[in-house]
Amino acid sequence: MTARLAAVTSLPSDLIADLKQLGLSEYEARVYVQLLRDSPATAYEVSKNAAVPRPNTYNALESLAQRGAVIPVSEGPTRFVPAPPAEFFGAIARQTDALCDSVRQRLDQVTQPVSDQNVWPLRGDVQVHDKIAAMIDASQKMLMIKASDEVLLRHVDVLRAAAARGVGMLIVLFGTDKSPFEFNDRCRVYLHEGNGVRMGKTDNLFTIAADHAEMLTATTLDEVMAVHTRNEPIVNMAESLVRHDFYMAEIFLRFGDQIYDTFGLYLRDLRLACFTPEQAASFRAKTGFAEPGAGPAA
Repeated sequence: MTARLAAVTSLPSDLIADLKQLGLSEYEARVYVQLLRDSPATAYEVSKNAAVPRPNTYNALESLAQRGAVIPVSEGPTRFVPAPPAEFFGAIARQTDALCDSVRQRLDQVTQPVSDQNVWPLRGDVQVHDKIAAMIDASQKMLMIKASDEVLLRHVDVLRAAAARGVGMLIVLFGTDKSPFEFNDRCRVYLHEGNGVRMGKTDNLFTIAADHAEMLTATTLDEVMAVHTRNEPIVNMAESLVRHDFYMAEIFLRFGDQIYDTFGLYLRDLRLACFTPEQAASFRAKTGFAEPGAGPAA
């Protein structure tokens, strides 16, 4: 019994869980992994080393053989070898893609048109960033983006591909280095307010508008979540946000010293006059300023 328990714990639980998500049963997953580790092997040997009851091992081997995951290679007793993972899961991927395409086409025939005016929530790092990448990849004319450099760098390759096919870009960046995104002369990149300093919660927002037709805005602080829409007024609002930050960046490049003399570094007096207490505390913590009119703390 102790040996059987040791065999169970030696099988990677996360891998077994992933195989189950791909359609294998618990016993099928254990049998397949065990054969990958030691084959050819009889049903008895697999049962003992994978800690799977003997009758269940026979059933799992039969099912896996029908799916092309294992192959009997000898008789008296029968021994089994596993199909290489690339071959087995490549077949699953092709079959799944074909099935998804077939189901999608059939569902398209019965689906009522969905309003483009809806606002769709997205949650989780993978779902949000997959949508951002898809928007960039599908863009044909123009991308308007406001984001931190560390988040935008996750999409630098798909952005470069968009620039190569002639998509124009207007990017307002929180960060210090805009050069990774200056792909060509159609890509205008500005540090936020001329310096790119991160000083509040807005620097954790990622906003993108694509082809004047759709937008997404996401928060990357703590839990990653976003909303996406083709609603025209909301798309216009997102573009206006980026456009006005572009105006500000150009103005700071030309008149930065005068602006700071009037309103304080980082627009201190303007910000502290309208920030919530939480935003003001964050601003002070990041800049060292105390009250309006005061300089950085010593």
